[in-house]
Amino acid sequence: MSTNRFFVATADFAGDEVRLSREQARQVQQVLRLGPGDMIAVLDGQGMEYDVRLTTVGKSEAAGQIAARRPAAGEPAVELTLFQSLLIREKFEWVLQKGTEVGVAQFVPVLTSRGIVRTKEIDEGKLDRWRRIVTEAAEQSHRGRVPRIEPIVPFAEVFTRFVGFHRWLIAAPAPETTTLRDALRDMPGQDASVALLIGPEGGFTDEEVALARAQGALAVGLGPRIMRTETAATVASALVLYELGEMEP
Repeated sequence: MSTNRFFVATADFAGDEVRLSREQARQVQQVLRLGPGDMIAVLDGQGMEYDVRLTTVGKSEAAGQIAARRPAAGEPAVELTLFQSLLIREKFEWVLQKGTEVGVAQFVPVLTSRGIVRTKEIDEGKLDRWRRIVTEAAEQSHRGRVPRIEPIVPFAEVFTRFVGFHRWLIAAPAPETTTLRDALRDMPGQDASVALLIGPEGGFTDEEVALARAQGALAVGLGPRIMRTETAATVASALVLYELGEMEP
């Protein structure tokens, strides 16, 4: 099967025919040099994957016929939401890309006390760029869904705006921390939901950790070495999914 993968909007499916966007058509023709008869993989963003034989390829339009369909194999059953303190552009985009590759289902940018980025809203241009980053990363990593990106939320409002998780975890190097393994020991595997909070370069304040713990979050450590926040976000996300059985071959 082709490794060229494209997420396509539900509205662009019509029976057994699939139509690609103008930008995707340009990529198919001018970048990948594909033509009628070539196969691509198409994902509907709802967890299904399709083998599609191209029937029309042009500079501004491309379409194909569905040859086979199946559940996308790369989507974790565990839903992991990463609450990431806002970072400078390059670092935050790195977290979006690598988090998507690892298996994060949802990203929530968070305003924290020690964060150096203080903006309260995401402008549409930046949001479009973030969506492109996670979409391309999802295609590359064989995900079945594109992770969601939520609006920025102040730390104090995180626990009132987002509810229903099986487990809340906050990365905080302190004497009271536990290991990720112990924090997830009694978690259900399939269909579990985990909220993971990662702070800025200076870490969460004691007050923020206390608030999170008062709301039921478990403080977890990531070992004796100090990681940069973008590294901690990726490592902790991977470890959560590993402990819940989502990194098995």
